[in-house]
Amino acid sequence: MEFQRILFRTNKHNRYSITALVGAILSRIDIDVIESKSISDILQYPVEGTVVAYSFMSFDIDIVKVEVQELKKHGYIIIAGGPHATALPQETLKIGFDYVFTGDGEENIVRFLLGERPENRIFDGISKRINLDEYPAICEKKKLFMPLEISRGCPFNCGYCQTPRLAGKIVRHRSIEQIVEYEKISVKYGKTIARFITPNAFGYGSKNGVTPNLEAIDELLYKVKATGVTEIYFGTFPSDVRPESVTDEVLKIIKKYVNHDYIVIGAQSGSNRILEKIQRGHTVEKVEEALEILAQNGFYAKVDFIFGFPFETKEDVEETFKFIEKIVKKYNAKIHAHTFMPLPGTPLWNVGPGILKNYHYKFLGTLASQGILDGYWTKQEELARKVVSQKIE
Repeated sequence: MEFQRILFRTNKHNRYSITALVGAILSRIDIDVIESKSISDILQYPVEGTVVAYSFMSFDIDIVKVEVQELKKHGYIIIAGGPHATALPQETLKIGFDYVFTGDGEENIVRFLLGERPENRIFDGISKRINLDEYPAICEKKKLFMPLEISRGCPFNCGYCQTPRLAGKIVRHRSIEQIVEYEKISVKYGKTIARFITPNAFGYGSKNGVTPNLEAIDELLYKVKATGVTEIYFGTFPSDVRPESVTDEVLKIIKKYVNHDYIVIGAQSGSNRILEKIQRGHTVEKVEEALEILAQNGFYAKVDFIFGFPFETKEDVEETFKFIEKIVKKYNAKIHAHTFMPLPGTPLWNVGPGILKNYHYKFLGTLASQGILDGYWTKQEELARKVVSQKIE
């Protein structure tokens, strides 16, 4: 084999994806897999027999550019995958990467390590998607555990989101049998809190990824509980919920098993004009209907909103503020605030960065001081400008 070792450049944004890739590699190949938290760690290893792998978000591109230039000076082979590489594969090659992996990476990174080299230097994980059951959700050999990915893909086309481009629009589910086996292994190593990765928790087992499959969800949570886990979190980060998937029936099922009294709901705006423009696929009324059903079943909501769309008007913002005030008062909702970031490959990539006005700061600051709001909205405004400034021509 050409390589004796693969080094993954890790950061706080890519630990889940790298764990999945490490598990995939070690389930197929006998090779040293090393996680490196800095470029200085990487430079300790010989160039010969080493490949360096990056999986990164668009807002990390400035750091990635600098590191790739330094690694290329030393002669390392460097590969890239993740959201940015999937959206802009040719541009990612221009940065200095030797090979780029788009979409699902598990099968293709194994092929690469076994010697496959496409002529265009781009591995296609978009037109051929993997079966989740064919690759592990954890890596027992490395004692790497994470929330179990139970579904991949999203059928919606939200204008700000890279998920349908990275993971595909056809939702794929990991089987209950395999999820249970990985939970048993996790419990064996003292990991007794069960969390899940899915674009829409209440869509697990559903053919369309939206309408709850009540039997599948009940069986999943029942069998997970039976593995010996002490706590189950389902419908909380990183397994948020679409408002149109909230039903009385699904809440009655999960209430038997979960250890939380809130559900994370994506609303994104309190203006129907904005929801339509960002292709969100639901209305403000549907969000409130979901919160009403949650309240009737003893849950409250943590609701995501995005602020600073360049095309929003003062009236749109005021509608959102009024809606937030309503759901906080009526449903005891908590708010998670984001600033719009235009991401490559999305329909809103070219509209410009999210910009917060004084009235945003005043309203959001007041909510934060009352303990009603959290989120990285101020940091994201800075990141939005950085993403736009780093566009590769």
